[in-house]
Amino acid sequence: MKSLDTMNALSQCGLGAALIDRDCLLLEINEAGGRLLGERGRPGASLWEIAPAFCGALPSEEYCNIAFGEYLRQCPFPEVEDLPTGVRMVVFRDARNDICHDMLMCAINQVSDSVILCDEQGRVFLLNDAATRLESTLAQEIVGRNLQDVYTVKNESDLEIPRVMRERKPRLNIRQHYVTKHGKEVAVMDDTYPVILNGKVVGGFSVMRDWTQVDRLNRQVIELQQKLLGQDQHRRRGGRSPLSAKYRFEDIVFNSDVMRACMEKCEKSAKSDSGIMICGETGTGKELFAQGIHNASHRADGPFLAINCAAIPENLLESMLFGTEKGAYTGAERRVGLFEQADGGTLLLDEINSMPLALQPKLLRVLQEGVVRRVGGIDEIPVDVRMISNINISPWQAVREKKLRPDLLYRLGVVNITIPPLRDRACDIPLLAKHFVLSLNRKMMKNIKELAPDAMERLCTYSWPGNVRELQHAIEYAMNILPDDALVIPREMLPDHILHGDSEEASEWSEQRKSAIVRGSGAKMGRDELTRLLQANDGNITQTARMLGISRQNLQYRIKRDKIDPAKPDSIV
Repeated sequence: MKSLDTMNALSQCGLGAALIDRDCLLLEINEAGGRLLGERGRPGASLWEIAPAFCGALPSEEYCNIAFGEYLRQCPFPEVEDLPTGVRMVVFRDARNDICHDMLMCAINQVSDSVILCDEQGRVFLLNDAATRLESTLAQEIVGRNLQDVYTVKNESDLEIPRVMRERKPRLNIRQHYVTKHGKEVAVMDDTYPVILNGKVVGGFSVMRDWTQVDRLNRQVIELQQKLLGQDQHRRRGGRSPLSAKYRFEDIVFNSDVMRACMEKCEKSAKSDSGIMICGETGTGKELFAQGIHNASHRADGPFLAINCAAIPENLLESMLFGTEKGAYTGAERRVGLFEQADGGTLLLDEINSMPLALQPKLLRVLQEGVVRRVGGIDEIPVDVRMISNINISPWQAVREKKLRPDLLYRLGVVNITIPPLRDRACDIPLLAKHFVLSLNRKMMKNIKELAPDAMERLCTYSWPGNVRELQHAIEYAMNILPDDALVIPREMLPDHILHGDSEEASEWSEQRKSAIVRGSGAKMGRDELTRLLQANDGNITQTARMLGISRQNLQYRIKRDKIDPAKPDSIV
């Protein structure tokens, strides 16, 4: 097309177009461009003075503020046949709505309440960061999908957003229970509104508050009132102990099936008083699970105490656990031990395999008889304590290495729970990374949106010997050294040991595995991707399911649905 025809066609589409010379002086401008630039957009004017971002050789993604409330954005320019040498075309459009949208998204992501917006067909249009935290899901997994396909409401009630769109009026202070696509149960108090434009319903949105937080605030108000009324002896009147556990099950972030199975076992075992032994590598979050079990049990209002058996000498550990009587040894004072302090609650023994063998029979006696005798004392003091222990190696390995007595293992490990390492649930990495970015944004007063794709890929292909704790530290390291105005974490800002992992670690991850895990969910993989991954694993279903972070049953369902024959990997196409 010729330049004049092109500029007229662009003007009819509402796009401004101008011809400029080497010095960025305006030679000619179409009608839409004249409206967008105003009086300054006359031929002969300098584009450097009006919109300097447009003077580069390539289209810029920057907003150009040409006046108060007036923003323009450059567009790709078409090829034109008859431009003289040294003359080029610049195409631009009104960007007021763009920048308004971006600023509103920035504001809505700082709101502590969860917000979800849908279009008139019930498809999710956006989720803010608070909704991401509440539901333990990533926005890209939800946006564009129908609400009915993503959420299941409990108690056979309706989803609120479709309801308010049908009824064309808001519903306020509605308590709702629903289950996310990953199986997480969420309880909220929400306000839901229809969006009506020009008399037509074009969508709806909900503003939701986590009910567990509301309930927690109500408890705090009640406790404060009791204190103000001078009702002493807090424990006797059934109030919550000040020695409480901080974390609950809903604070544990995951999407993978292996973690969901682990969480289900924790939730079920929390209802009893049986001893629980939590096994997991360093950094997997064993204490978070222990605190979650306590807060989900009938002992939640009782105390929660924890002691690291590896950090305290044997003689001091004994006195801390069982207490002392005055004169038990030189300088000894009468002190209450942890068992007495934890009466009616939970005691966590961290790194139980580091407890001296000589002390383990004394612990076993307390567990068997339910009484404790202070060091240097003769009185037997009854205690009612739920025992949880953590161990960073296999319990039976600890027994073989004579670090743990088998009879103590039977008492402490009535229920054994193994937390999988991060490398075995790599599909949780994108969600965990997003969670840490959001929490650190508040702590560090930053506004990081996400990680660059190549940075996320590196996180997903690293072996994580330090597990979730190492991932958290890696994100915090990057955010510490980023410029204050940065919005994205680039790959080069990751710690050096993650960027330059040894070749053996890197070679363990095939390109097929990278592709699967970076996408974050085996359930979202297409047939071709799944067949290529099965082919790379010689049709091994267990290994492929582990790579994807999904169960064997889930993978077998996909194989059957997509008519794939895993027994003939060479024929998988």
